[in-house]
Amino acid sequence: MAAVTTATSTLTSAASSLTRSEGGGLAQRLRTGFGLLGPRHPRHTLPVDQFDALSLPIGDDGVVVGVTAEGQPAVLGVNRPTPYDVLLIGGLWTAQVLALRATATGARVAVETGRAQHWAQVVQAVGGGQSGMTVHEVGRVPPLGASAGSPVLVIRDCGMRPPRGRVVSAPWQSVLTLLPYLSPVAPRLMRQARLIGVQRVSPDEAAEVGRVIGLPRAEYEPLPTLGDGITLWCTDGDRQYVVTQPTDAEIGLLGVARRMD
Repeated sequence: MAAVTTATSTLTSAASSLTRSEGGGLAQRLRTGFGLLGPRHPRHTLPVDQFDALSLPIGDDGVVVGVTAEGQPAVLGVNRPTPYDVLLIGGLWTAQVLALRATATGARVAVETGRAQHWAQVVQAVGGGQSGMTVHEVGRVPPLGASAGSPVLVIRDCGMRPPRGRVVSAPWQSVLTLLPYLSPVAPRLMRQARLIGVQRVSPDEAAEVGRVIGLPRAEYEPLPTLGDGITLWCTDGDRQYVVTQPTDAEIGLLGVARRMD
């Protein structure tokens, strides 16, 4: 309980700095759940006689990545009909929580990694390929056949310099790249990502993040002080601090939130 209270206090403080830097306007602009919702498209109508042919992926609302300072859920919509790239500058623990929650929505998760042993327990816990999670060596991810009825999340856990490869985002195939810290390839990845998550980094790294994605000083200065499990999620228009609170099952499998692997 003390750990949760401390994390929430830190989250509230960081969020207050973020709101002040926007002159209070950000709080009014943010949608419930930070607006990281699943696909939003024009409305469609369907004749009644075609209902039987309708098939939707389970959990189209997305993955709950945590809660905001106001206690609202922050939801990441990974099942999208357009290519979607996510960059997480943070710890393996958070990436594995997101992987578990993505499989729970019905998405297939393919992990590209050079440290398969760190993922073995997670894959075993969800039943391996039978439940939609597979692990592949770096550069060995096969075509995954993503579709609206079988969306895919690819997690690239390839170290500080993930190589360019054939694994790219595509319709119904989102790609989350995990960087433990900033590296020479980080600016390129930040510029191409639609969503960027930043956890605790050094002051120099925080300043570099702010420079690349255009954050005011008041928004990137708190980054070196963030507690474990707290992430600043940034899109082109919105930014929000979110704390990922693990379930009892996730704690039993992964332990408590941590920034360091």
